[in-house]
Amino acid sequence: MSDATMDASLNGPEPTQLKTADGLPLKAALAKSQLRAKRRAFLLVAPLFLFVLITFVVPIGQMLLQSVYNDGFSKNAPALGQWFNEHPLGSPIDESAYTALASDLKQMKENRTQGEAGTRINYDVAGTRSLFTSTARKIERLEPPWKEAILGVNEDWSDPNLWRAMRSASSPYTVDFYLAATDHTRDKDNNIVPVDPQRAIYGKLFIRTAILSLVITVLCMFLAFPIAHLLASLPLAKSNLLMIFVLLPFWTSLLVRTTSWMVLLQQQGVINDLLVWSGLIGNDNRLEMMYNQTGTIVAMTHILLPFMVLPLYSVMRTIPPSYVRAARSLGATSWTAFRRIYLPQTLPGIGAGALLVFILSVGYYITPALVGGADGQLISNMIAFHMQKSLNWSLAAALASMLLGGVIILYWLYDRLVGIDNMKLG
Repeated sequence: MSDATMDASLNGPEPTQLKTADGLPLKAALAKSQLRAKRRAFLLVAPLFLFVLITFVVPIGQMLLQSVYNDGFSKNAPALGQWFNEHPLGSPIDESAYTALASDLKQMKENRTQGEAGTRINYDVAGTRSLFTSTARKIERLEPPWKEAILGVNEDWSDPNLWRAMRSASSPYTVDFYLAATDHTRDKDNNIVPVDPQRAIYGKLFIRTAILSLVITVLCMFLAFPIAHLLASLPLAKSNLLMIFVLLPFWTSLLVRTTSWMVLLQQQGVINDLLVWSGLIGNDNRLEMMYNQTGTIVAMTHILLPFMVLPLYSVMRTIPPSYVRAARSLGATSWTAFRRIYLPQTLPGIGAGALLVFILSVGYYITPALVGGADGQLISNMIAFHMQKSLNWSLAAALASMLLGGVIILYWLYDRLVGIDNMKLG
Protein backbone atom coordinates (compact mmCIF):
# COMPACT_ATOMS: atom_id res chain seq x y z
CA MET A 1 0.00 0.00 0.00
CA SER A 2 1.38 3.40 -0.96
CA ASP A 3 1.90 6.26 1.47
CA ALA A 4 -0.85 8.34 -0.19
CA THR A 5 -3.33 5.49 0.18
CA MET A 6 -2.41 5.03 3.84
CA ASP A 7 -2.86 8.79 4.55
CA ALA A 8 -6.24 8.80 2.85
CA SER A 9 -7.38 5.77 4.84
CA LEU A 10 -6.22 7.35 8.11
CA ASN A 11 -7.80 10.78 7.47
CA GLY A 12 -11.08 9.35 6.32
CA PRO A 13 -13.22 10.51 3.41
CA GLU A 14 -13.19 14.19 2.47
CA PRO A 15 -16.17 16.17 3.90
CA THR A 16 -18.98 16.80 1.45
CA GLN A 17 -19.37 20.51 0.55
CA LEU A 18 -22.91 21.74 1.38
CA LYS A 19 -24.77 23.38 -1.47
CA THR A 20 -28.03 25.22 -1.94
CA ALA A 21 -30.93 24.01 -4.08
CA ASP A 22 -29.61 25.91 -7.10
CA GLY A 23 -26.17 24.32 -6.78
CA LEU A 24 -24.24 27.23 -5.19
CA PRO A 25 -21.92 26.56 -2.25
CA LEU A 26 -23.72 27.32 1.00
CA LYS A 27 -20.95 29.62 2.27
CA ALA A 28 -21.00 31.71 -0.91
CA ALA A 29 -24.79 31.83 -0.87
CA LEU A 30 -24.81 33.09 2.75
CA ALA A 31 -22.20 35.76 1.94
CA LYS A 32 -24.27 36.88 -1.06
CA SER A 33 -27.42 37.02 1.05
CA GLN A 34 -25.72 39.09 3.76
CA LEU A 35 -24.32 41.48 1.16
CA ARG A 36 -27.80 41.90 -0.31
CA ALA A 37 -29.23 42.60 3.16
CA LYS A 38 -26.52 45.19 3.91
CA ARG A 39 -27.13 46.88 0.58
CA ARG A 40 -30.88 47.01 1.24
CA ALA A 41 -30.31 48.45 4.73
CA PHE A 42 -27.94 51.08 3.34
CA LEU A 43 -30.47 52.13 0.70
CA LEU A 44 -33.12 52.49 3.41
CA VAL A 45 -30.84 54.67 5.54
CA ALA A 46 -29.36 56.66 2.63
CA PRO A 47 -32.21 59.27 2.36
CA LEU A 48 -31.99 60.05 6.08
CA PHE A 49 -28.20 60.17 5.90
CA LEU A 50 -28.30 62.60 2.97
CA PHE A 51 -30.91 64.72 4.73
CA VAL A 52 -28.78 65.00 7.89
CA LEU A 53 -25.66 65.64 5.82
CA ILE A 54 -27.25 68.42 3.74
CA THR A 55 -29.29 70.13 6.45
CA PHE A 56 -27.05 69.65 9.48
CA VAL A 57 -23.45 68.65 8.81
CA VAL A 58 -22.82 70.89 5.78
CA PRO A 59 -24.28 74.07 7.37
CA ILE A 60 -22.24 73.53 10.53
CA GLY A 61 -19.13 72.97 8.43
CA GLN A 62 -19.81 76.17 6.49
CA MET A 63 -20.31 78.05 9.75
CA LEU A 64 -17.02 76.80 11.16
CA LEU A 65 -15.23 77.75 7.93
CA GLN A 66 -16.87 81.19 7.83
CA SER A 67 -15.61 81.91 11.34
CA VAL A 68 -11.97 81.68 10.20
CA TYR A 69 -12.28 82.64 6.52
CA ASN A 70 -13.09 86.04 5.03
CA ASP A 71 -11.62 87.10 1.68
CA GLY A 72 -13.40 90.43 1.40
CA PHE A 73 -10.10 92.31 1.47
CA SER A 74 -7.53 89.75 0.36
CA LYS A 75 -9.12 89.03 -3.02
CA ASN A 76 -9.51 92.73 -3.80
CA ALA A 77 -6.04 93.87 -2.71
CA PRO A 78 -3.48 91.56 -4.38
CA ALA A 79 -0.78 94.24 -4.64
CA LEU A 80 -0.96 95.00 -0.92
CA GLY A 81 -0.98 91.29 -0.16
CA GLN A 82 2.24 90.88 -2.11
CA TRP A 83 3.79 93.89 -0.37
CA PHE A 84 2.92 92.48 3.06
CA ASN A 85 4.46 89.13 2.09
CA GLU A 86 7.69 90.82 1.03
CA HIS A 87 7.92 93.15 4.02
CA PRO A 88 7.81 91.67 7.54
CA LEU A 89 5.86 93.14 10.42
CA GLY A 90 7.47 96.37 11.63
CA SER A 91 8.67 97.50 8.21
CA PRO A 92 8.17 101.22 7.54
CA ILE A 93 5.14 102.17 5.44
CA ASP A 94 7.07 103.75 2.57
CA GLU A 95 6.27 104.86 -0.96
CA SER A 96 6.18 101.27 -2.22
CA ALA A 97 3.36 100.47 0.19
CA TYR A 98 1.30 103.44 -1.01
CA THR A 99 2.06 102.49 -4.62
CA ALA A 100 0.54 99.06 -3.97
CA LEU A 101 -2.40 100.70 -2.21
CA ALA A 102 -3.02 103.03 -5.16
CA SER A 103 -2.90 100.09 -7.58
CA ASP A 104 -5.45 98.16 -5.53
CA LEU A 105 -7.73 101.19 -5.12
CA LYS A 106 -7.78 101.68 -8.90
CA GLN A 107 -8.69 98.04 -9.39
CA MET A 108 -11.35 98.27 -6.67
CA LYS A 109 -12.91 101.29 -8.33
CA GLU A 110 -12.96 99.54 -11.68
CA ASN A 111 -14.56 96.43 -10.16
CA ARG A 112 -16.70 98.43 -7.70
CA THR A 113 -15.41 96.41 -4.77
CA GLN A 114 -14.00 99.20 -2.59
CA GLY A 115 -17.01 98.88 -0.29
CA GLU A 116 -16.44 95.16 0.18
CA ALA A 117 -12.75 95.63 0.98
CA GLY A 118 -13.48 98.56 3.28
CA THR A 119 -16.18 96.60 5.10
CA ARG A 120 -13.71 93.83 5.89
CA ILE A 121 -11.25 96.30 7.43
CA ASN A 122 -14.12 98.13 9.13
CA TYR A 123 -14.78 95.00 11.21
CA ASP A 124 -11.42 95.66 12.85
CA VAL A 125 -10.97 99.44 12.59
CA ALA A 126 -14.17 101.47 12.70
CA GLY A 127 -14.75 104.09 10.02
CA THR A 128 -12.53 102.59 7.35
CA ARG A 129 -15.29 101.70 4.89
CA SER A 130 -15.93 105.36 4.13
CA LEU A 131 -12.16 105.86 3.94
CA PHE A 132 -11.88 103.25 1.18
CA THR A 133 -14.88 104.49 -0.79
CA SER A 134 -13.97 108.18 -0.63
CA THR A 135 -10.33 107.58 -1.62
CA ALA A 136 -11.29 105.21 -4.45
CA ARG A 137 -13.54 107.89 -5.95
CA LYS A 138 -10.59 110.28 -6.17
CA ILE A 139 -7.81 107.84 -7.03
CA GLU A 140 -7.95 108.53 -10.81
CA ARG A 141 -7.16 112.20 -10.22
CA LEU A 142 -4.12 111.47 -8.04
CA GLU A 143 -0.55 111.27 -9.29
CA PRO A 144 2.76 110.06 -7.83
CA PRO A 145 4.27 110.32 -5.36
CA TRP A 146 1.43 108.18 -4.04
CA LYS A 147 2.15 108.54 -0.35
CA GLU A 148 1.83 112.31 -0.43
CA ALA A 149 -1.18 112.18 -2.75
CA ILE A 150 -3.16 109.62 -0.70
CA LEU A 151 -2.36 111.30 2.60
CA GLY A 152 -3.54 114.54 1.01
CA VAL A 153 -6.93 112.94 0.48
CA ASN A 154 -7.17 111.67 4.06
CA GLU A 155 -4.56 111.64 6.82
CA ASP A 156 -6.18 108.52 8.34
CA TRP A 157 -4.19 106.43 5.87
CA SER A 158 -1.12 107.01 8.04
CA ASP A 159 -2.69 105.24 11.04
CA PRO A 160 -0.40 102.30 11.97
CA ASN A 161 -3.40 100.36 13.30
CA LEU A 162 -5.06 100.60 9.88
CA TRP A 163 -2.01 99.10 8.19
CA ARG A 164 -1.86 96.41 10.86
CA ALA A 165 -5.51 95.55 10.12
CA MET A 166 -4.83 95.43 6.37
CA ARG A 167 -1.83 93.17 6.95
CA SER A 168 -3.98 90.82 9.03
CA ALA A 169 -6.77 90.83 6.42
CA SER A 170 -4.36 90.23 3.53
CA SER A 171 -4.77 86.53 4.27
CA PRO A 172 -8.31 85.17 3.99
CA TYR A 173 -7.73 82.87 6.96
CA THR A 174 -7.73 84.57 10.34
CA VAL A 175 -8.59 84.00 14.01
CA ASP A 176 -9.37 87.67 14.57
CA PHE A 177 -13.10 87.02 14.66
CA TYR A 178 -12.63 84.66 17.59
CA LEU A 179 -10.59 87.39 19.27
CA ALA A 180 -13.49 89.79 18.75
CA ALA A 181 -15.92 87.18 20.09
CA THR A 182 -13.88 87.02 23.32
CA ASP A 183 -13.62 90.82 23.61
CA HIS A 184 -10.00 90.98 22.42
CA THR A 185 -8.28 92.70 19.53
CA ARG A 186 -4.81 93.47 18.23
CA ASP A 187 -2.85 96.67 18.79
CA LYS A 188 -0.70 98.42 16.21
CA ASP A 189 2.19 96.04 17.03
CA ASN A 190 -0.08 93.01 16.39
CA ASN A 191 -0.18 92.06 20.08
CA ILE A 192 -3.43 90.58 21.43
CA VAL A 193 -4.98 92.95 23.96
CA PRO A 194 -8.41 93.29 25.62
CA VAL A 195 -10.82 95.75 24.06
CA ASP A 196 -11.96 98.86 25.86
CA PRO A 197 -14.18 97.85 28.84
CA GLN A 198 -17.06 99.89 27.41
CA ARG A 199 -16.92 97.78 24.23
CA ALA A 200 -16.57 94.42 25.99
CA ILE A 201 -20.06 93.00 25.45
CA TYR A 202 -19.70 89.42 24.26
CA GLY A 203 -18.25 88.01 27.46
CA LYS A 204 -21.07 89.58 29.45
CA LEU A 205 -23.63 88.18 27.01
CA PHE A 206 -22.18 84.67 27.28
CA ILE A 207 -22.29 84.87 31.09
CA ARG A 208 -25.83 86.29 31.05
CA THR A 209 -26.94 83.56 28.65
CA ALA A 210 -25.51 80.84 30.89
CA ILE A 211 -27.05 82.31 34.07
CA LEU A 212 -30.51 82.93 32.59
CA SER A 213 -30.54 79.50 30.94
CA LEU A 214 -29.63 77.91 34.27
CA VAL A 215 -32.38 79.87 36.09
CA ILE A 216 -34.94 78.87 33.45
CA THR A 217 -33.85 75.23 33.70
CA VAL A 218 -34.17 75.20 37.50
CA LEU A 219 -37.60 76.87 37.38
CA CYS A 220 -38.80 74.41 34.76
CA MET A 221 -37.57 71.52 36.90
CA PHE A 222 -39.39 72.68 40.04
CA LEU A 223 -42.59 73.41 38.11
CA ALA A 224 -42.50 70.26 35.98
CA PHE A 225 -41.77 67.78 38.78
CA PRO A 226 -45.18 67.98 40.54
CA ILE A 227 -46.99 68.14 37.18
CA ALA A 228 -45.23 65.01 35.92
CA HIS A 229 -45.79 63.26 39.28
CA LEU A 230 -49.51 64.03 39.11
CA LEU A 231 -49.75 62.75 35.55
CA ALA A 232 -47.87 59.57 36.46
CA SER A 233 -50.04 58.92 39.55
CA LEU A 234 -53.42 59.31 37.86
CA PRO A 235 -55.14 56.57 35.87
CA LEU A 236 -54.11 56.45 32.26
CA ALA A 237 -57.39 57.90 30.94
CA LYS A 238 -57.22 60.95 33.19
CA SER A 239 -53.48 61.48 32.68
CA ASN A 240 -53.94 61.41 28.91
CA LEU A 241 -56.64 64.04 29.22
CA LEU A 242 -54.42 66.31 31.33
CA MET A 243 -51.48 65.67 29.00
CA ILE A 244 -53.40 67.63 26.36
CA PHE A 245 -52.91 70.79 28.42
CA VAL A 246 -49.17 70.09 28.62
CA LEU A 247 -48.94 69.58 24.88
CA LEU A 248 -51.22 72.52 24.03
CA PRO A 249 -48.30 75.01 23.76
CA PHE A 250 -46.79 72.83 21.01
CA TRP A 251 -49.91 73.43 18.94
CA THR A 252 -49.73 77.22 19.37
CA SER A 253 -47.38 79.48 17.46
CA LEU A 254 -44.31 80.61 19.38
CA LEU A 255 -44.98 84.19 18.29
CA VAL A 256 -48.55 84.01 19.61
CA ARG A 257 -47.37 82.72 22.99
CA THR A 258 -44.69 85.41 23.24
CA THR A 259 -47.03 88.27 22.33
CA SER A 260 -49.55 86.91 24.85
CA TRP A 261 -46.95 87.30 27.57
CA MET A 262 -46.28 90.82 26.33
CA VAL A 263 -49.96 91.63 26.93
CA LEU A 264 -49.83 90.09 30.40
CA LEU A 265 -46.52 91.53 31.61
CA GLN A 266 -46.48 95.11 30.36
CA GLN A 267 -47.00 97.94 32.86
CA GLN A 268 -50.54 98.52 31.60
CA GLY A 269 -51.10 94.79 31.21
CA VAL A 270 -53.42 92.30 32.83
CA ILE A 271 -51.18 91.29 35.76
CA ASN A 272 -50.42 94.86 36.81
CA ASP A 273 -54.09 95.83 36.46
CA LEU A 274 -55.09 92.94 38.75
CA LEU A 275 -52.45 93.91 41.33
CA VAL A 276 -53.61 97.54 41.29
CA TRP A 277 -57.28 96.52 41.47
CA SER A 278 -56.58 94.24 44.46
CA GLY A 279 -54.71 97.02 46.25
CA LEU A 280 -51.42 95.14 46.49
CA ILE A 281 -49.56 97.90 44.62
CA GLY A 282 -50.36 101.50 43.80
CA ASN A 283 -51.10 102.76 40.33
CA ASP A 284 -47.83 104.72 40.38
CA ASN A 285 -45.82 101.64 41.45
CA ARG A 286 -46.65 99.23 38.67
CA LEU A 287 -44.15 96.41 38.29
CA GLU A 288 -41.72 96.45 35.39
CA MET A 289 -41.86 92.93 34.03
CA MET A 290 -41.25 93.73 30.37
CA TYR A 291 -38.05 94.53 28.46
CA ASN A 292 -35.85 93.12 31.21
CA GLN A 293 -34.58 89.77 32.44
CA THR A 294 -37.82 89.09 34.33
CA GLY A 295 -39.81 89.06 31.11
CA THR A 296 -37.31 86.75 29.45
CA ILE A 297 -37.34 84.28 32.36
CA VAL A 298 -41.13 84.18 32.71
CA ALA A 299 -41.90 83.79 29.01
CA MET A 300 -39.16 81.25 28.30
CA THR A 301 -40.03 79.17 31.38
CA HIS A 302 -43.59 78.83 30.12
CA ILE A 303 -42.47 78.00 26.59
CA LEU A 304 -39.89 75.39 27.61
CA LEU A 305 -41.85 73.78 30.46
CA PRO A 306 -43.23 70.89 28.32
CA PHE A 307 -39.67 69.87 27.42
CA MET A 308 -39.09 69.17 31.11
CA VAL A 309 -42.48 67.58 31.82
CA LEU A 310 -42.31 64.93 29.12
CA PRO A 311 -38.95 63.31 30.11
CA LEU A 312 -39.95 63.35 33.79
CA TYR A 313 -43.34 61.80 33.03
CA SER A 314 -41.80 59.04 30.91
CA VAL A 315 -39.53 58.06 33.84
CA MET A 316 -42.08 58.43 36.64
CA ARG A 317 -44.61 56.32 34.77
CA THR A 318 -42.27 53.33 34.99
CA ILE A 319 -41.59 53.62 38.76
CA PRO A 320 -43.73 51.07 40.65
CA PRO A 321 -45.74 52.77 43.46
CA SER A 322 -45.09 49.72 45.64
CA TYR A 323 -41.50 50.89 46.23
CA VAL A 324 -42.60 53.94 48.19
CA ARG A 325 -45.33 52.01 49.99
CA ALA A 326 -42.78 49.41 51.03
CA ALA A 327 -40.50 52.10 52.42
CA ARG A 328 -43.38 53.65 54.35
CA SER A 329 -44.34 50.27 55.76
CA LEU A 330 -40.79 49.82 57.03
CA GLY A 331 -40.98 53.02 59.04
CA ALA A 332 -39.66 55.65 56.62
CA THR A 333 -41.27 59.05 56.67
CA SER A 334 -42.81 60.51 53.53
CA TRP A 335 -39.81 62.78 53.01
CA THR A 336 -37.31 59.95 53.54
CA ALA A 337 -39.19 57.66 51.15
CA PHE A 338 -39.26 60.41 48.55
CA ARG A 339 -35.63 61.40 49.01
CA ARG A 340 -34.09 57.92 49.16
CA ILE A 341 -36.46 55.81 47.06
CA TYR A 342 -38.45 57.89 44.59
CA LEU A 343 -36.16 60.80 43.70
CA PRO A 344 -33.08 58.72 42.72
CA GLN A 345 -35.19 56.81 40.21
CA THR A 346 -36.28 60.05 38.54
CA LEU A 347 -32.73 61.31 37.99
CA PRO A 348 -32.52 60.09 34.35
CA GLY A 349 -35.63 62.14 33.53
CA ILE A 350 -34.35 65.15 35.47
CA GLY A 351 -31.00 65.00 33.69
CA ALA A 352 -32.54 64.60 30.25
CA GLY A 353 -35.07 67.38 30.80
CA ALA A 354 -32.48 69.75 32.27
CA LEU A 355 -30.08 69.12 29.40
CA LEU A 356 -32.83 69.62 26.82
CA VAL A 357 -34.19 72.81 28.39
CA PHE A 358 -30.74 74.33 28.93
CA ILE A 359 -29.62 73.67 25.36
CA LEU A 360 -32.84 75.14 23.98
CA SER A 361 -32.53 78.16 26.28
CA VAL A 362 -29.05 79.17 25.14
CA GLY A 363 -30.23 79.21 21.51
CA TYR A 364 -33.51 81.11 21.88
CA TYR A 365 -33.60 84.57 20.36
CA ILE A 366 -37.19 85.40 19.29
CA THR A 367 -38.64 85.50 22.81
CA PRO A 368 -35.74 87.48 24.40
CA ALA A 369 -35.84 89.92 21.47
CA LEU A 370 -39.55 90.64 22.01
CA VAL A 371 -39.86 90.66 25.82
CA GLY A 372 -36.28 90.97 27.05
CA GLY A 373 -35.22 94.39 25.87
CA ALA A 374 -31.57 95.35 26.29
CA ASP A 375 -31.18 93.66 29.72
CA GLY A 376 -32.88 90.40 28.78
CA GLN A 377 -31.23 89.63 25.47
CA LEU A 378 -28.95 86.63 25.06
CA ILE A 379 -25.92 85.85 22.92
CA SER A 380 -28.25 84.37 20.29
CA ASN A 381 -29.74 87.84 19.76
CA MET A 382 -26.27 89.21 19.03
CA ILE A 383 -25.65 86.39 16.56
CA ALA A 384 -28.92 87.26 14.81
CA PHE A 385 -27.93 90.95 14.78
CA HIS A 386 -24.63 90.25 13.02
CA MET A 387 -26.33 87.92 10.56
CA GLN A 388 -29.21 90.25 9.66
CA LYS A 389 -28.16 93.83 10.44
CA SER A 390 -24.39 94.35 10.55
CA LEU A 391 -23.80 91.52 8.02
CA ASN A 392 -20.62 90.52 9.83
CA TRP A 393 -21.20 86.85 9.15
CA SER A 394 -17.71 85.81 10.20
CA LEU A 395 -18.17 87.25 13.69
CA ALA A 396 -21.64 85.70 13.90
CA ALA A 397 -20.13 82.36 12.88
CA ALA A 398 -17.40 82.70 15.53
CA LEU A 399 -19.97 83.45 18.25
CA ALA A 400 -22.15 80.55 17.09
CA SER A 401 -19.14 78.21 17.02
CA MET A 402 -18.27 79.13 20.59
CA LEU A 403 -21.87 78.54 21.62
CA LEU A 404 -21.82 75.18 19.84
CA GLY A 405 -18.57 74.29 21.61
CA GLY A 406 -20.13 75.10 24.97
CA VAL A 407 -23.12 72.86 24.23
CA ILE A 408 -20.83 70.01 23.17
CA ILE A 409 -18.82 70.38 26.40
CA LEU A 410 -22.08 70.33 28.41
CA TYR A 411 -23.19 67.21 26.56
CA TRP A 412 -19.81 65.56 27.24
CA LEU A 413 -20.02 66.40 30.96
CA TYR A 414 -23.51 64.94 31.13
CA ASP A 415 -22.28 61.76 29.49
CA ARG A 416 -19.35 61.51 31.92
CA LEU A 417 -21.36 62.24 35.07
CA VAL A 418 -24.74 60.63 34.32
CA GLY A 419 -24.26 58.58 31.17
CA ILE A 420 -26.02 59.30 27.93
CA ASP A 421 -27.44 55.76 27.95
CA ASN A 422 -29.52 56.72 31.00
CA MET A 423 -31.21 59.61 29.20
CA LYS A 424 -34.99 59.30 29.09
CA LEU A 425 -36.71 61.65 26.66
CA GLY A 426 -40.15 60.09 26.76
